[in-house]
Amino acid sequence: MYIEPRRPFLGDSIIVGLDIGTAKTCAVIGEYNDAGVLEITGVGTVPSTGLRKGVVVNIEATLQSVAKAIEAAELMSGREVKECFVGVAGSNIEGINSRGVVAVTGKNREISHDDMSRVIEAARAVVIPMDREILHVIPQSYIVDDQKGIRNPLDMIGVRLEAEVHIITGSVTTAQNLVRCVNRAGFKASGLILQSLAASRAVLSNDEKELGCLLVDLGGGTTDVLMYVDGAPYYTTVIGAGGAQVTNDISIILNVPMEAAERLKKESGICYLAHVDPEERIIVPGVGGRAPREIQRGELASVMQARMEELFAMVKERVESMGYWRYVKGGVILTGGGSLTQGAADLASKVFGLPVRVGSPASLGGLIEEYRNPVYATAVGLVQIGAERLVHHEPEEPAHKAEKVRKSGRDSGLGRRIADWFKEFF
Repeated sequence: MYIEPRRPFLGDSIIVGLDIGTAKTCAVIGEYNDAGVLEITGVGTVPSTGLRKGVVVNIEATLQSVAKAIEAAELMSGREVKECFVGVAGSNIEGINSRGVVAVTGKNREISHDDMSRVIEAARAVVIPMDREILHVIPQSYIVDDQKGIRNPLDMIGVRLEAEVHIITGSVTTAQNLVRCVNRAGFKASGLILQSLAASRAVLSNDEKELGCLLVDLGGGTTDVLMYVDGAPYYTTVIGAGGAQVTNDISIILNVPMEAAERLKKESGICYLAHVDPEERIIVPGVGGRAPREIQRGELASVMQARMEELFAMVKERVESMGYWRYVKGGVILTGGGSLTQGAADLASKVFGLPVRVGSPASLGGLIEEYRNPVYATAVGLVQIGAERLVHHEPEEPAHKAEKVRKSGRDSGLGRRIADWFKEFF
């Protein structure tokens, strides 16, 4: 399913993040300057028509979107793209927490890379259905002889080593279809990365991760949720609704085509009635030759608020049902295209009862600042995670290949990947 990526010399390498979403496909190109600093040099965005709720339903339409987005980014950066890191999402994504236990076998009971490799393998030995595969195994913390909260146990003395990990799984067919679209568009998939994990890399601060926060990525077809506790991912879920549902409501209630509803949402939409002037009016286009009509802006706002409020309530209910809401002490961070809706942060704060901010990627330099927008959060995060993997010359192996290595008992590079995980997430 995957093709092994080349391992470029950093001085001449480009890293491409490809966010294939329900509403749009984004490509972001990053490269290292002469000082060895990662910069964003190209972005490309085109509408998506081949996905529904984050899952490919039309390969031909999706590969055309991929080709056009990457081509637009290539024109801006002046570089040729051969491979990219691809974001994966969809309602099939699930996250589980697991724990592994091993005896320390290092010299003088000193914890070695081999011990850490074995405990991670023990933790990832969970039963999952045949139609699912493991996308990520992220260490949360280690326990050495009942001493908890250890981030890096390497070279510590102990008898018993435990690891707590967060395992993210996804549909095998969804991953295969994404990779097929990228390959048929003429590019190689360097690896699949969970979209909400990439977005968190781009928009969350270390303080928020340590305190415990909730990332809500408002996409077109899905809303991806990722919760951090003590600096590591702790809970992952996907709500099968997004901005497209808001547009659909506007279309039905105001009797306008979907294209006009989307335009109304972007140009005049607001999802918090408290911010609307009761006297303000907007023009609604007519259908079938009928003349445009004028309505109060509050009518549009009431439609949008009802759906957005329901969406935020679903997120809160999902987290509360797991008993995790008490861990969200650092607030809620909204990102993705839906977070740009006027009033979204205030409405979310009202529903969640917590501080809420809109998260945008931090400045990485380069020739443009266009990427500093929540729309590009996932694509920029894919570039950052991809760059970290290439710096360490150790791209994450595809899940199905890792399983074969684990069963055969041969994985000479796993110890190095453990160290890379620490650098990436701590």
